[in-house]
Amino acid sequence: MEGVADTQPEFHIWIDADACPRAIKEIIFKTSKRLKLKVTLVANQGMYSPSTDLINVITVPHGADVADDKIISLVNKNDLVITGDIPLAARVVEKGALAIGTRGELFDANSVQGRLATRNLMEQFRSSGMETSGPKPINSKDTQAFANQLDRIVTRIFKTKK
Repeated sequence: MEGVADTQPEFHIWIDADACPRAIKEIIFKTSKRLKLKVTLVANQGMYSPSTDLINVITVPHGADVADDKIISLVNKNDLVITGDIPLAARVVEKGALAIGTRGELFDANSVQGRLATRNLMEQFRSSGMETSGPKPINSKDTQAFANQLDRIVTRIFKTKK
């Protein structure tokens, strides 16, 4: 209908930015510029972002899950959240949004519960005194997997908007 505003929220990318590797943020910044996508970094410390109206930084106080809670309060259905935090990814999926891990793993309704169960099991092992290794440093293969996953998602989003 002419003159009636579209009530569908604009697609937005949210970054759980404190632990997000710089290489991943750079890929997102380039994608934002190329496709004119809004991006918000949420962190508990000052954060670099390019000088553009498309990219915003929200700084939250230090504390457990403060940045996660802020993202959840602002994310809309069909938005995209970039995070390595499995519990945050599960909360994002519950709201109807998608999440991508910094290594390119897609967290959706089909995958996030299994990943959360594995994460919780490993947490139990660690709390019982078992030594487990942490994640390996991100490498170029991980960065490429992330870029490919991001491209697939934004391509799918733009195809459904047409």
